[in-house]
Formats: sequence, structure tokens, C-alpha cells
Amino acid sequence: MRKRLDSMQTIIFDKIALIGIGLIGSSLARVIRREGLARHLAIATRSSETLEQAHHLDLGDSYTTSNAEAVRDADLVIASVPVGTSESVARDIAGDLKEGAIVTDVGSTKGSVIEQMRPHLPSHVHFIPGHPIAGTERSGPDAGFAELFEGRWCILTPLEGTDADAMARLAAFWRACGSDVDSMDPVHHDMVLAMVSHLPHLIAYNIVGTADDLETVTKSEVIKYSASGFRDFTRLAASDPTMWRDVCLHNKDAILEMLARFSEDLASLQRAIRWGDGDKLFDLFNRTRAIRRSIIEAGQDVDVPDFGRQAGKAPAE
Repeated sequence: MRKRLDSMQTIIFDKIALIGIGLIGSSLARVIRREGLARHLAIATRSSETLEQAHHLDLGDSYTTSNAEAVRDADLVIASVPVGTSESVARDIAGDLKEGAIVTDVGSTKGSVIEQMRPHLPSHVHFIPGHPIAGTERSGPDAGFAELFEGRWCILTPLEGTDADAMARLAAFWRACGSDVDSMDPVHHDMVLAMVSHLPHLIAYNIVGTADDLETVTKSEVIKYSASGFRDFTRLAASDPTMWRDVCLHNKDAILEMLARFSEDLASLQRAIRWGDGDKLFDLFNRTRAIRRSIIEAGQDVDVPDFGRQAGKAPAE
């Protein structure tokens, strides 16, 4: 289902267009500038205020509120927008894409993005959906940093018949940004991400919402006495509401399946606690503890206090 892509030398595109300049977009802008991955970096965003902020931060070479203007003559176009706006971006840029341009995205749902964008993109471009598995709870142009993608995975979900050279060039770009690169079927990607990212965020949102609704425990007490477990849930629950609303709406089948599985397991846990089944509880906790060790061994976290987080370095999403 998944294959590791061959390594390639770092490449330079004559022009890269970034559509959207939030956390991911601004981080890409910073690493593109640092590594010299483009001779010209065009930045587009709908908000003139956000565009001015990006200009003030010197994130690009040209700035516009027109997606079409940004992508003219671009060799690589990266849509870094909430997945629910993917279709409107594709419509905006379709008539201005140069022949042979690579068009990709960074959304955490792939089936929906493909359905939205593919019908509108011309046949003379290479559409290769992608997903860098990296992020923090912060958003906006000033939230980005060039190191965001270092040691993180970027999953590419090429469509049938994708040009091999375009695929290799895009993979080389992400490696130049610091990422490891994998290729995956879009449907499989959405199922995997529903488990490792979407479900944990939904659980976090729900737990923090439950705490906020409690009548017997005041909000001030929840904040004052937050233990590390609840504190870590609040980090996930502080993520961009627009992005996560769109994720839920555009990966609903996979998310609903994972929620159903989680609900069944939660009911089993409830029964174990109600009937005092200590052996079952111990077995569950011991088994899940092994997963944590596996994550550390895979290089996706470090074995230090504070839940494996290094001071000043936020974990990936």
C-alpha cells in the first residue's frame, strides 16, 4: 500500500506560487527562501490584511490577492488552504497554469481534495495531492518557521498515470524542506489520518468541551489544576477551527468509522471499570504503553519528560 520514494538531489524551481500563507504556507515560504528552492516566490491570499503581514515579514518576492495572478508562469503551485476551499482555488487558477506545472496541496484529507480540484485542472499540468504531517496549534503568517518539516513525513497521493518525473521533482522539493517522503493511495491515506490525527483532535475537542460544560467543577478550577493529560488535550483543542471543521466534513466516512471503533472500545473500558476488572485494565494500559515506545523508536518523538516534548518545539499533527 505504501512505498518509500527514491532520494534525489535538491532542486530549484524558477517560480513557486504559494496560495494561502497560514502556518504551513508561511513555513514553506521560510524554508524555500532559506534553501534557495525558487528564483521567484509568489504569495497569494484572499485577505489584504494577511497579505500585508506576509509582505512585512518578507516571506516572498511578489504578493497578490489574486490566485490566478500568482500562478502565472509558476513551475510549482502549492495550495495551502482549508480543504473546503480547494475547489474554489482550482477554479481560480485553472486558466492561468503554465504547461507542465506541478499543482499540489497540503490538506490532511485527500479524497475530497481530489474530487474538488481534479475536474477543474487542465490536462497539461501535473496534479499531485500531498500532505505534510506537521503542524502546531498556532496559525497565521507569523506562526510559521522553516524547521517545521524537518524529520516529518510528507505523504504524496499520486493519481493513476501521474508523470514519474513530476513525482520525483515534487518529492525532491519536500526532501529539500527536511521531510521524509512516502507515497500512498488517497483512500488509504484518509483512513490512516482519521486514526492518527483526526480522531485524537476530535477527542481532544470533546474532552475540553466536557470540562467547560461541567457544573460541579468551575472553569477556573479546570485551568488552575490542569494536570499534564488535560493540558495536552487543550493544545490539540486549540487548533484552527476552520481547518478542523473542514476536515470533519471532508473525511466524514473514515472519521465516522474510527469514531464507531473508538466508541466500542470505550464501552468495553467502561465495563472493565464498572466490574472492577483489574486484569483487563492492566492489559490495556500495558499494551498501549508499548505503542508509545514504538513511536519513540520510530523517531517521531523523544523519550524525555513533559510527554516527550522539548521546550519550545511543538509536536507534529
